[in-house]
Amino acid sequence: MRTLGQGLQVSALGLGCMGMSASYGPRPERADMVRVVRAAVERGVTFFDTAEVYGPFDNEELVGEALAPVRDQVVIATKFGFDIEPDGTQHGLSSRPETIRRVADEALRRLRSDRIDLFYQHRVDPDVPMEDVAGTVRELVEAGKVGHFGLSEAGVANIRRAHAVQPVTALQSEYSLWWREPEADFLPLLEELGIGFVPFSPLGRGFLTGTIDPNASFGADDIRASIPRFAADAMAANQALVGLLARIGAEKEASPAQVALAWLLAQRPWIVPIPGTRRLERLEENLGAADLTLTPADLQAIDAAAEQIQVAGERYPEQMDRMIDR
Repeated sequence: MRTLGQGLQVSALGLGCMGMSASYGPRPERADMVRVVRAAVERGVTFFDTAEVYGPFDNEELVGEALAPVRDQVVIATKFGFDIEPDGTQHGLSSRPETIRRVADEALRRLRSDRIDLFYQHRVDPDVPMEDVAGTVRELVEAGKVGHFGLSEAGVANIRRAHAVQPVTALQSEYSLWWREPEADFLPLLEELGIGFVPFSPLGRGFLTGTIDPNASFGADDIRASIPRFAADAMAANQALVGLLARIGAEKEASPAQVALAWLLAQRPWIVPIPGTRRLERLEENLGAADLTLTPADLQAIDAAAEQIQVAGERYPEQMDRMIDR
């Protein structure tokens, strides 16, 4: 178990559920994904991440169905921040107070719950002052509909502004051995303010597992088809990082994925990665990272080797990158 901000206790590794309903190719059978979520609970996972925009809506319904029998034993995080019509049509961002309230009520229904344990602003809305966003979430906390407030892909200034109105429990952003930007500004800030960090894509959207062929291609329904880091030349160049994880793993009798996750867990005690998967065997592999200890010497060796590797390709295509608050 680990503790995020404001005393929120969760399992050291959570489960990111997005890929069960969106972004990574053809959707699997919902019943199969319900079984995977419940298998995670059986194996000690207490922290589950979803959002209204995943689907849209379908992922919250899946998570709600899967966790209804154990609702009081788990922490469910979901998100607001997009302008989505009932038919799923999207119109960019919206964190207007009335939108936040509506999304909260609809999420509660889909999640089959009387509360949202952790409610993130998914992306910062430049048209709504952060004080208004945090104040609206504070009202939802006071009403008992929300337990904790989180931010996703927010910049330093907006984190401070939000935290001054309603204490922030967690920041969610990408962080892994192939995306280390949070180390410069975010980790010191979160430590100062007592905010936990929830890295998504801690396995580089699957690349750091070593299971993606560098010549692989992705369909139009797979987000990786649009990400520069998954272009053929970038994947070929980035194999050096997978090779590093594999070498360390061979010494530790661990997989590259387990090394990548153990490295993240070793960075701070309040970091809780949320790797996603659709497969039971991958779930079990990922959870094994919590039992893998990397010594200070191991971490120094990994950092020294990683510094010699230049990761190729941008993290996001331009349109998605513009939505990141800086």
